[in-house]
Formats: sequence, C-alpha cells, structure tokens
Amino acid sequence: MQAEIITIGDEILIGQVVDTNSAFIAKELNKIGVSVYQITSVQDNKSHILKSLKEAEDNADIIIVTGGLGPTKDDITKHTIAEYFNDILVQNEAVLKNIEALWEKYIKQSLSQVNIDQALIPSKSKALMNKFGSAPGMWIEKQEKTFVSLPGVPFEMRALMQNEVLPRLQDKYELPFILHKTLLTYGLGESMLAARIETWEDNLPNYIKLAYLPNLGKVRLRLSAKGNDKEKITKEVNNQIKAIFPLIQDIFVGFEDEESSIEQKIGKQLTQLGKTVSVAESCTGGLIAERITANAGASAYFKGGIVSYATQAKTDVLGISNALIEKHSVVSTQIAEAMAKAVRKLFKTDYAIAVTGNAGPTKGDSDADIGTVCIAIVSKKHIYSQEFHLGNHRVKVINKAVNKAFEMLREEI
Repeated sequence: MQAEIITIGDEILIGQVVDTNSAFIAKELNKIGVSVYQITSVQDNKSHILKSLKEAEDNADIIIVTGGLGPTKDDITKHTIAEYFNDILVQNEAVLKNIEALWEKYIKQSLSQVNIDQALIPSKSKALMNKFGSAPGMWIEKQEKTFVSLPGVPFEMRALMQNEVLPRLQDKYELPFILHKTLLTYGLGESMLAARIETWEDNLPNYIKLAYLPNLGKVRLRLSAKGNDKEKITKEVNNQIKAIFPLIQDIFVGFEDEESSIEQKIGKQLTQLGKTVSVAESCTGGLIAERITANAGASAYFKGGIVSYATQAKTDVLGISNALIEKHSVVSTQIAEAMAKAVRKLFKTDYAIAVTGNAGPTKGDSDADIGTVCIAIVSKKHIYSQEFHLGNHRVKVINKAVNKAFEMLREEI
C-alpha cells in the first residue's frame, strides 16, 4: 500500500516555511503499514495542482494533500480538487455549525462571507471535522483510491490525521505490519561504527534493512522490517537488537521511540537519581540550555544557566579571574573548569557543564584556532575537561560542541 503526499504553498517553495507536515504524515502512515512513494511540493497554482493530483493518482493508492484551504483568494485547493473530480462545492451544515461555534467561543465577532464559505466542500467528499480551525478536512474516494485534503496549519493537520484519517485508512485497507527500531549512539563516527558491526550487518535477514543516520557526533541505527507476520517480525528485530547490543554497549544511549535525544535520556537519569544540573555557555550561546528545557519536566533537574559569551561576562558574572584568563587564554580547559565550578556553586547543583571555544569565523578574544572548543563537567567528586577540534564551520562547531557536552555529562552520570 503506497501513499503520496502533496504540500501546497508558495511559502514552502521560497523557503519561508519549512515543510514539517510531510515528515509528520509520512511517519504516521508508516506506523500503520503505509509506505510513502513520493512527497511533492507545489505552488498555489491550479494547473500545477491538477497535474500533481493526476501523477499522484497514477503512482499511489492514497493521496494526502495539505495546504491551501484558508479563507483568502490565494487558497485554491478546494476549488481545484472540485474541478479535478468534475464536482461542485456545496455547503456542509455540520462544518458551518462548527465554524459558528468556534467564532462564538473564541472570535467574538460576526462571521464574514469568506468564513461562511469555508463550509463549502466538494459534493463527492466527506467532511473531516476540524476541532481547532475553520477549514475542514476532506475525504474523497475514487474506486480503490483515496484522496484526503487537510489544512496546512500543523496542529490542525496533526489532529485530523490522528483522529480522522488514520482510523479511516485502517478500516478501509488491509495493511501490512511495518516495524522500525532506531538505536541512538554517541561518540563514534559512521565509518568506524560500520566497521565494528560489519559481520552482524552482513548476517541480517533479507527482510530487515539497516540504515545509518549520522549527525554531528551521533549516529542513529535504524532497523526496518515489513511483512504480514507481526509476531515473526517483532521477534526477529528484537533478536537482532540483542545481537548488536554487545558491539555498541559503550556508545548506546537509548532508543529513539522511547527517548529521542540524549538530553531526554540524561533528564530521565537525573530525575531517577534526584540530581540537578546547571550550565555555563560561551560559544554555544545558550543552545545546551535550550535543548534541555525543550523537554517537559526539565524544571525538576535543570536549575539554570549563564551565557557568558564575552570575556567580561566570565569575569563579572562567573567571577573568573583576569589572571587565570591571561595565563591560560579564555579558550582553555582551565577556564572551562573554572566556569563549571562557578555555575555549579551559583545554582547549587549536583552537576555543571561549561563550554568555551572559538566557533568562527573570527577568533574573538582568544588566539585558539577556529573550531577549538573546551568542555568541562563538574560534579561533587570529579572535575573533567577536554579540548576538541571540531572543524571550521560555525554551525557545525556549535552543534558538535553541544552534542559532546551531553555525551560527557552522560558518561559522568
């Protein structure tokens, strides 16, 4: 069973908006056994949309369209879909009542005609009720093909996918079982990891595929299996995970489905231990704190951070002495350790992370080479620091530094 996803909107094609909808839809379809054949982004242009619908119908069993369902004149998806099916738009009373209820509860203004017109849908379609917005989803069947049109607003689209679209697809089609298991590893590059597990990989059953997904100091290993025998697939994938585990035990940090990031894994560990952490950041500019606090419940273990970006901030806020800076340079393991000790004392935490470095493109207050980053981890019993050379691309240096800091903290915990 194959699907094609079509996203509509000039804003996607000019790079103004990142298409996160397709990624979400593809992931959700995969969970129920639907493989995505192709993802296409098209302009708000009738002929372009019509052409994409025809090509998608030839390619796939399920066609899911997002975007272009708003109340303004540039939102033409609904009218174009009606034309594609030689259909007309009719007012759906249930949708109109939903719109009126939303306006009464949240907008507190009279409905304009453009809002009322959002209740118009193709006569051959079934309305999918949007509880979070005025544009309904639409479901149209053509022989064995299914067309679904959804709003482009992400939270509206997601609710409709989960509450309306996926259950209907599961009722209509007999779907295979697809299983993905993704193992997260930190601290070993892709080529070295591949060499380490080569024999194991060569002996995988032909219905289980392995993909390497590297990204700045971490590598995800994704096992994918597809078939009709759920019990057999699940058992064999689990057996293969048991077989690989001794080979990667030292770099394994968790499964993506359970804890999708190393900072979530760390958060869980700190919560279980009843411990806390604080951060002092220079070249990473607060990104470590941002990634920690992106997770619900972080306040239980994260007490705060200092972005001491300039040298003056390191002296004024963290109390690092000018003599120490002059002796060792602001980018040094000694300064990283001093920063970590100071922030741990300031926030009274069990652990502290500190990062100082030259991310580029210029050297700033230090003569250290661009890409030089010093990271320190301090706990009640240990002080540990290390100097890294992370390349000359600013964004890569910063993100590699963040990942390294988390890897070091995990090891210390």
